[in-house]
Amino acid sequence: MEVGDDFLLIRLTRGGKIRRNGIDITIEILKVAMNGAKKTQIVYQVNLNHKIAMKYITLLTEKDLIKQQDNIFLTTEKGRAYQEMAIGLKL
Repeated sequence: MEVGDDFLLIRLTRGGKIRRNGIDITIEILKVAMNGAKKTQIVYQVNLNHKIAMKYITLLTEKDLIKQQDNIFLTTEKGRAYQEMAIGLKL
């Protein structure tokens, strides 16, 4: 992860462990799927285990924020708008 906009998404706790909330994870998944990504790419790039990644992917698909074409996930226009709004609201 690069320092910059993504730096705002990371929450450090005691001991230096990274803590992210659901919105942070959602934003990251939408970013990875922007140009198309397989499920495995999402798992690795967002640093989630498969089970948790599938919960988020299912939720985002149900909300029409991402769509699946064959085995590739793509961020929809609605997903791009959500991502921009969510990043804008981050403090």
